[in-house]
This record gives sequence, C-alpha cells and structure tokens, in this order.
Amino acid sequence: MNDYRQIPSVDLIINSPEASPIIANFGRSQVIDAIRAVQESLRQIDKLDRQSCTAEAILIRANLHLQKNFKATLIPLINASGVILHTNLGRAPLSDDSIEAMATIASNYNSLEFDLSTGKRGSRTVHAEKILMQLTGAEAALVVNNNASAILVILSTLAYRRRVIISRSQLIEIGGGFRIPDVMKQSGAKLIEIGTTNRTHLNDYSTALQEPAALVMRAHHSNFKIIGFFAEPNLAEICEAAHTAGVPVLDDLGSGTFLDTAQYGLQHEPTISESLSAGADLVCFSGDKLLGGPQAGIIIGRKQLIDKIKKHPLVRAIRADKLCLAGLTATLNHYLRDEAEQEIPIWKMISRSAEDIQLSAHAWQRTIQHGDVINCRSTIGGGSMPEETLPSYALSFTVRNPDQFVKQLRQFPIPIIARIENEKVLLDPRTVFSVQEEVLCNQIKTLFPE
Repeated sequence: MNDYRQIPSVDLIINSPEASPIIANFGRSQVIDAIRAVQESLRQIDKLDRQSCTAEAILIRANLHLQKNFKATLIPLINASGVILHTNLGRAPLSDDSIEAMATIASNYNSLEFDLSTGKRGSRTVHAEKILMQLTGAEAALVVNNNASAILVILSTLAYRRRVIISRSQLIEIGGGFRIPDVMKQSGAKLIEIGTTNRTHLNDYSTALQEPAALVMRAHHSNFKIIGFFAEPNLAEICEAAHTAGVPVLDDLGSGTFLDTAQYGLQHEPTISESLSAGADLVCFSGDKLLGGPQAGIIIGRKQLIDKIKKHPLVRAIRADKLCLAGLTATLNHYLRDEAEQEIPIWKMISRSAEDIQLSAHAWQRTIQHGDVINCRSTIGGGSMPEETLPSYALSFTVRNPDQFVKQLRQFPIPIIARIENEKVLLDPRTVFSVQEEVLCNQIKTLFPE
C-alpha cells in the first residue's frame, strides 16, 4: 500500500527556493493549483517511487503543466503555402504603417468618441468615413466589424419585413457555412428569389419590381464561378431597372478592390469605384481581403441611406473598435498616396515577379542543400477571385511521407505551413516575408541531418 505521507505538502513545495522562478512566471495562486494537480495525480498511482515525490520533481511537473496551460493558441507562423489571402491563417497581413497606427492607439488614450473642438462626446464613425469618401467619391461611409455584419445591418435597417430582390445565382455560401439567404432572413427581410441558378434576365428584375420592394441586392460571385450556359444582367442594367421603380440597389462585393487586378495578369475584379459608377446606392465589402487591411465590413454610398443605418441599434453591437479604425485608416492612406504596391503586403505579393520568386527559391535550396526548384502557381485565396492564380516558383521536396513531413513543419517553434501537390511538398516564397527566410531555412535544415 502506498504511503501518501511521502508526498510533500503544498506549503513545503511552494516555499522552496526552486519555486521562486516559477511563481515569478505564473503567479503564486496558479503555481499552488498546479502543485495540487500534480499531487492528486500522484495519489492515483498504484506504486509510488520516492524520486517522483520530491518537491523538486513535483515542481518540474507543475512547471510543465503551467507552460502548457499558458501557451498561446494564436501565434505567428510562416505561410509558405502560396495562398496570399489564406482565411485560416488570418487573411491579410498588415502594413508597417497600419501596425504602427494600431500600436499607437492601443497604448494611449485616444479620440475614439471625443470631439476635440467641442470637448464633448463625438462619434467613432467619423474616423474612416472622410478618407473613404475621398477615395471613392461616395456621399457617406460606415465601418462595422465584418462584411456579413454590414449586410445584416443594411437589411435590418432598410428592409425589415419588406421585399428584397436577388437572383438565385447569387444565393451564395461564404466561409464557415454562413449563407447569404440565412443572413437575409435573420434581418427580417423577405427574400424574393428571381431567375434560375444559371440564368437570370433583366425582365426577371422588372417583373419582380412591379410589386413594392425595399431593395434590390446583387451579391458578386467573389468566391466561385459559373461557367457554361449562364446569363446575368450587369450591375448598371440592374440599377437602371431598380431606379425606374424607385428602389435602391445594394451591391455586395464581398472582397472589393481599389486596384485593377487585370494589370497583374489576373481576371478583372470589379472595383469599388466601378460599383458606385454603375449606380449602386450602397456598396459593401471586406477590409481584410483585397483591401489588405484589418477585418472590417465597409459600407459606402448614399448619405440618406447610411444615416439611417447609423441610427439602427444593431450598429452598436457590430461597431468597429479603435484598433480596427486606426489600422484601416492607415491602410486606406496607402491608396490615397498611390503606394499600395509598395506598402500593403498582399499587393506586394501579388505584384512580385515570378523571376524574383525564383531567385528566393534557389537561395533557399542552396542554404538547405535539399529540394528542387520547380514552376508552380500561387493562389489569391480568401474567397477572392476563384481559380485565379499567378505564375510562381517553389522549393519542392520529394519525401516518403508528405503528410508526415508537413506535420513536422507545423510543429516547429515557428510553424511553417506548406502545401502538397502531386505527392511533393512545396514551399512558395511569394507568401513568405524576407525577415522570415532565415528562420524557415534553419528550421527545415534540422529535418535533413548531415
């Protein structure tokens, strides 16, 4: 029978010299709880040995327990997958200016809702609105926490218990199983589907508009393509039909871009300004996709409509916080200065030449002394520009078990995310920052002992 008296008391262990550095790291109460957990586990052992019951041994186990509990789950990593806007990896990394702006606001009291001219309470909606109006020519703007929220608050404000007309080809599902029809129904709007899955005609809109409607909504196919026997009126035609009936148009761009993607060898993605020029009364889009900023839902358009939206009670629940507004404003300033390609990481990646990427891949190969440099394609990702890719190069590894190899990459102190293609492990330099390259190479070298 075990003699549990050989397990030292909590007081003896916590007051030992070896406990001091652990207490300094985790706090006294946390260390005491960890010691008790180790003591309890020892009492469950059929046969105790004296070595495992010493105060030092218990503290070692308690320390390991605390390190595991305190280990962050949201950590930086190296994206070598070649997917530029990787939803699971946080989408758009931010520019240095955006990071600095967020850090400055985070570490200081600030004018989030304070009017410095009057000394009274102000509105947080003004911080990004002016620059959005300047960039787009819109009458007004509003920033909320994401694009799904933007759609929800627009419909809740303007179309509660009223008809919203949308083509069946646009009843899309976005990431995580969230569906546009479900968001629309949650708002209380009455969904009016027109056309068919693959073909919707202008006459379908005209017919539906013969009855009163609150909105006509278009959802851009930002995360999928329909090919073959397909037809859909363009936005300008939809706007003309809706405005003839006195009904405003909401254009949900999903991703949204200020730059013409065609100049990078990609298919042209409708720009934010093009939606307004086509006649859309409201345009909404994400902040952390092709815009390249923090997560946000951005609404621009007619002042009369946005003023109504700003007054809806839901706005408080989905409002953007101070960090988002600071980072977004700094990101938007890059577009005003015509420096997006030079300063916004995703546009630096998109505009990077295949030849430059090839040089990086060869440099990695020389450092690691393993692998082959091959042609590949980088992906835009993030629910943006489906099937659109960019020519690139990758460092390719032919290994016995590719799945096990990429698992080892993920278990490094700074995890590396690669992709498997044709039973080969590929590392694409397009999505790896230059400051990460040395760490990447040094970590991978450990998998190939001399």
